[in-house]
Order: sequence, then structure tokens, then C-alpha cells
Amino acid sequence: MTELTNSTNPPDPTVPQTLFNVRGLTAVITGGSGVLGSVMALALAKAGVRVAILSLHAASSAKVVEAIQAENGEAIGIACDVVQRTDLERACTEVLKTFGPIDILINAAGGNSPQATTSVERSFFDLDLQGVDSVFGLNFMGTFLSCQVFGRGMAERGQGCIVNVASMNALRPLTRIPAYSAAKAAVANFTQWLAVHMAREYRSQIRVNAIAPGFILTERGQSIIAHTPAGRFGTPEDLVGTLLWLVSPASAFVTGVVIPIDGGFSAYSGV
Repeated sequence: MTELTNSTNPPDPTVPQTLFNVRGLTAVITGGSGVLGSVMALALAKAGVRVAILSLHAASSAKVVEAIQAENGEAIGIACDVVQRTDLERACTEVLKTFGPIDILINAAGGNSPQATTSVERSFFDLDLQGVDSVFGLNFMGTFLSCQVFGRGMAERGQGCIVNVASMNALRPLTRIPAYSAAKAAVANFTQWLAVHMAREYRSQIRVNAIAPGFILTERGQSIIAHTPAGRFGTPEDLVGTLLWLVSPASAFVTGVVIPIDGGFSAYSGV
């Protein structure tokens, strides 16, 4: 009988253990201390990925690093403002020095602001321009700049994987949050553009995709549940399976897609 462990043949990509193997890779996660980013960071670390946690404050990233190290994972925390290119470049240098080449970039930094949200007290016509600009900048420009800074090394090496975090708002604009919806729609569009650009201008081994989480935390309660065939809100852990697929060899022929993880919300017409 052939001894598989002594074979000189390359790993069979149809074997699940090889198909989803990401052990030894290095990932950078912006917004890595957030509700979604921290869960993704912990999941990648458990899979054997070395993780760099980028967040606005060192203290918040340190908590995620501690949680990863408590499970014998490898991680570093870096304070970084994703809309500041100099911060991103400094972070990139630190990751390269600590872990070496970056294989995976996950852009999870984002959020909304009351100043960019319509309400009974604040009409669309009175939205604060600075608030709108801040929301658009964090969600879109933060993703754009991170792809520039961390994607350069991928282009030079001819390999890498980028996963952007879009939103249901990118597919179906929701009421009251025009800046956030527009920014996430821009992230989805940019994901497709960058996927083509990287494959055509550099190498097809550089893949760019996005996930569009459904409703994880919300105050819209019953209205959302009524339009979600799965009949429940999502949890951050619901994103992990798709994320691990997208960053692994299992999705080698997948690029330029925005994958809803929404319990069927985006597919439901209401009738």
C-alpha cells in the first residue's frame, strides 16, 4: 500500500484537509477589534493563521490579541487609523517585520454616525456634510487605502487574497442611512473593479471578494425578521464559514463576488 505521507506528489486539492488549509499564512484585519472583525480574527487564528489586528486604539486591539494568544494563536495588535495612509504604511512595515509577507487582507473597519442618519429631528436636507464625509471616508476610503497599501506587496509577489466587508445596504439600500448605504455600495463596486484589475494587470492568483453580512445587531426587530426567511438575526459567527472558504485554496477560482450572508433577506421579495 502506498504511504501517502511519503509521496512526492503535490497535495490533492479535492482532499478537504488540503482544500481549506490556511495554516502558516499571515492576515491583516482592519477593524480587527470590532464586533465582526474580532470574531473573524479569532477564527483565523484558530485555523493557524498569524493575525495582525488593526484598530483605532491600541488597547482595543490588545484585548483581541490576548484572546488569541490565550488559545495559543499568533497575533499582534497595531493602532491604526485606516483613513491615514501614513498609519497604514507604518502598520504594513510592522507586520512585514514581525510575520513576513502578507497573504490575506480583511477590510472590516467601518461604521455609521448619527450625524449622517436621518431621523424625526434631522431631515435628509439637514444632514451634516462633515458627518456624511466621515462615514463615507471610513467605510470606502478606509477600504480603498488599505487595498493600496497592503495590496502592493500582493501585486509584487503575484499572490494574495483580499476580503472586503460590504453590507446588506450595498445590495438593498435601507432607510435613514444614505451615507453608509452609498459607501457600502461603493465597496461592493470597488471589490469587483479591483478583482479584475489585479487579475489582468498582475496575476490571477490575487483574488478580491466581499461578504455582505445581514442583520447582526439592529433595532428594527420584527420588520427585519419578517423579511428574513431564516427567521432570525445573524451572529458574527455566521460569517466565519464563508470567510474561511474565501481565504483558502477551496475558492481558488472565485474572485470579484459579493456574497450575502443574510439568512435569505436579499432574496425575499416580501410575498
